[in-house]
Amino acid sequence: MALNKLENIIENFSIRSEIIFSGGFCGGKTLENHNTKNGGHLHYLRSGKLTVLRDAGHKMVFEKPAVIFLPFSSAHQIMTEKDQPAELICASVHFTALEQQSVVSGLPSIIFHELNGDALSDTVTWLFQEVDRSGLGQKSIVSKLCDILVIQMFKKLTEEGLIVQGMLAGLSHPMLATTLIKLQESPETAWTLERMAEHAAMSRSKFTELFRDTLGQTPNDFLTDLRISMAQQLLRQDKTVGFVANKVGYEHGSVLARVFRKKTGMSPKEWQKKSSELDAR
Repeated sequence: MALNKLENIIENFSIRSEIIFSGGFCGGKTLENHNTKNGGHLHYLRSGKLTVLRDAGHKMVFEKPAVIFLPFSSAHQIMTEKDQPAELICASVHFTALEQQSVVSGLPSIIFHELNGDALSDTVTWLFQEVDRSGLGQKSIVSKLCDILVIQMFKKLTEEGLIVQGMLAGLSHPMLATTLIKLQESPETAWTLERMAEHAAMSRSKFTELFRDTLGQTPNDFLTDLRISMAQQLLRQDKTVGFVANKVGYEHGSVLARVFRKKTGMSPKEWQKKSSELDAR
């Protein structure tokens, strides 16, 4: 059941991963996201000892193979002991849609998983194999494997009940999941607070309170973010602004443009152009 719920969000969840470093690492390096606030970093430790020091002063030491995910754009350092290199892959992860705000907001600031022969271990093994290769499609395969690892970590956290707030927490909540899935399936519907509460079989006041406590935002704010996120996905497919507006619940392209700019700081066409340029890199 958790997987089915997760698929509803992953279908419209857009990730762009890029390898920063792979191989033997010795010394120290500071990492932070300069290009976007919507993303973080992944580290895959294959062997050796790695220390992660975050900007808040928290220090974690890893001595076994592990996946380490820092979902937020915050500076941190990775370090090894002198003359004792660690074999690892470092990647930046960018969430290109507004779901980042509702999904990642419920995650811990650092997530790690020791590799022990499970599905994540298989993906990491494949990733290291592809990083060592060259040829047609290698870069794309590596990027997609990083994306898969992020999704696998979301799935694991959801199944283990470790998400206490955000969209994943909502999709795991027995009284909210149905409404959230309906919103994702039919963003073009003229949703009202009353209609959303009806799907949850709750009064407006109780629904609003539970929704805000679980997802960290009001139902209407969530719906707006969801619509803009879905609009971004359609814009990436080169759809016109008018077409996109009708598909995500706005009567006119001008209405979508106004809300879109308020949320992203860009018009839909400006965002579409910037996204195309990033995809072409």
